[in-house]
Amino acid sequence: MKIEYEIVRADPGSSFRIIHHKRVRKTDFIWQYHYHPEYEIVYVPYGNGTRHVGNHLSNYLNGDLVLIGSNLPHSGFGINSSGFHEEIVVQVHKEVLPLHLTESGPLEQLLTKSQYGLSFYGNTKQQAGEKLMAIVDQPPFQRYLTMLEVFHILSTSDEYHILNTSIVSPTLLTKHKSRLQKVFTYVEQHYHNEIDIKTVAALVGLSVPSFCNFFKKATNITFSEFVNQYRIQRACILLHQDKSIAEVCFECGFNHVTYFNKLFKKIMNLTPSEFKKNMEPVT
Repeated sequence: MKIEYEIVRADPGSSFRIIHHKRVRKTDFIWQYHYHPEYEIVYVPYGNGTRHVGNHLSNYLNGDLVLIGSNLPHSGFGINSSGFHEEIVVQVHKEVLPLHLTESGPLEQLLTKSQYGLSFYGNTKQQAGEKLMAIVDQPPFQRYLTMLEVFHILSTSDEYHILNTSIVSPTLLTKHKSRLQKVFTYVEQHYHNEIDIKTVAALVGLSVPSFCNFFKKATNITFSEFVNQYRIQRACILLHQDKSIAEVCFECGFNHVTYFNKLFKKIMNLTPSEFKKNMEPVT
């Protein structure tokens, strides 16, 4: 898992960027954990997958609509998707939005809340989704107007879930990037075995108490929480490979199926069997 700063360039003739992904994923999706100062709207018209925004990790079913705040680290929404995956992304810098206007109060409030990551549902998801489907083929000026309409729909809605309980600081992630990179790489290489925190702490030249404080301060989660999230992430991928739940449990470093089931449900809001049933390929 790498922490990358993404440089976002506006589309030709436009003041913001639109990305339209349409693909079939046949291999494991790379985490691609990144951040940028632009606000980002991600719309998945249909299908299933996993959202990773800040320290929040959960699955979505039947599409998704998420607003990601400025510099809030996140991954691509194709994680654990199977079959056809479509994703429309709008990336817009704060200076492009009409925040100087008297009418911009609700929009400013929305942007403030977006620092925690917001997942929209219901009529809001449907209405904004229709606008985002149309925006792809529109000329630049019409795109801008549609983008403002989408932000207006989101700013006047109460149909949303807040994804993080605290703000994830990219400054701390960047400041400690070298140490965190060593930790992340170690977990990627050893998640299927027992991970000794003493070994990891020594890897970055810290005592165990100092390492625990450092990791919690840099990521807002404990090291054990991170390891569990990463293992469940890998479990999601393996569950797509026709492996039994018990096989996946032990391959991901868990010693007891009961505990694995309980932790999977806590993180993904579904049991492994429910996840396996619901995450069918979309054709």
